[in-house]
Amino acid sequence: MKNAKWKTNVHRDRRAGVTLASLSFCIFHFAFCILAFAADTHSVTATSAWSAVLRNGFSIRHLRHEQMGDLTRLWMGADENSGYVDVPTADIARFDQEEVLPSPAPAPVVAAKPPSLDQVISAAGARHRIDSDFLNSVIRAESGFNPRATSPKGARGLMQLMPPTAAELGVADSYDAAANVDAGTRYLRSLLDLYHGDAVRALAAYNAGPHRVHQYGGVPPYWETRVYVGRVIRDFNRRKLAAKKAAPARPRSPGPVSGY
Repeated sequence: MKNAKWKTNVHRDRRAGVTLASLSFCIFHFAFCILAFAADTHSVTATSAWSAVLRNGFSIRHLRHEQMGDLTRLWMGADENSGYVDVPTADIARFDQEEVLPSPAPAPVVAAKPPSLDQVISAAGARHRIDSDFLNSVIRAESGFNPRATSPKGARGLMQLMPPTAAELGVADSYDAAANVDAGTRYLRSLLDLYHGDAVRALAAYNAGPHRVHQYGGVPPYWETRVYVGRVIRDFNRRKLAAKKAAPARPRSPGPVSGY
C-alpha cells in the first residue's frame, strides 16, 4: 500500500513537471514571437541611411554610396534616377549609419459637411442685408422649399429664377440651392433698393416684373400677384410674432410689414 502511494506521488510529480515544462515552453515561444514581430515591424517602419562626414566638418546625408576610383558617389535615393553627388574619397573622414523613419501617413481628408438650407438662407440674408425670415417667407411662397421646383413657365429652384434672370445673375445651375438663394436674394435686394425699401412693391416686382409695377404704379391688378404678395407678408408677420412670443427679452427685430 505504501509502495502504491509512493508510485502515485511520483506520477503526480512527473505530470506537474511536464505541465510546468509545457507552460515554460509556451511562455518562451510567445515571448519569442513578440520579439520577432517587433523586429519585423522595426525593419518595415525604419530604413537605413548614411552620413558622409567630411574632413572639413560638413556631412552629406545619403541612402547608399559606392567608391569609383578617386571619387565616392553618394546616392540620394534608392534608385538610379534619384540623383547623386560625387565627392573625392580623400575628403571623406568616415561614414556614419543612421535610421530614417518614414513620414507618417497623411490624415484622411474628411469632406466638409454641406451647409443646411437655414444656413444658406441666413448667409445670403447677411450678405445682402435682408431679414432671413423675409427670405424664408419668399422661398415658402415661391417653391415650398423644394430646390427642384419648376413652374409651368420655366422658373426654377428655391426662389424660382427664370432662365434669363439666372443667366443675368451668373447662375449656372438654378437647382443649386446656395447659388439660387444667393442670386434670388441679390435680385430682391435690388428691387428693395429700387422701391426705397417698399417691401410690397418689391414683392410685386419679383412676381410680375418691375415693368408691371411701373405700368400700374404699384401692385398690378393680377390675382396671382396679389395673392403672392399677401401670402409672403402674412407668413413674414407670423414668423415675427412667433419669435417675439418665444423670446421677449431679445433685441427688437424689424416689425411686421404693413401697407398690404
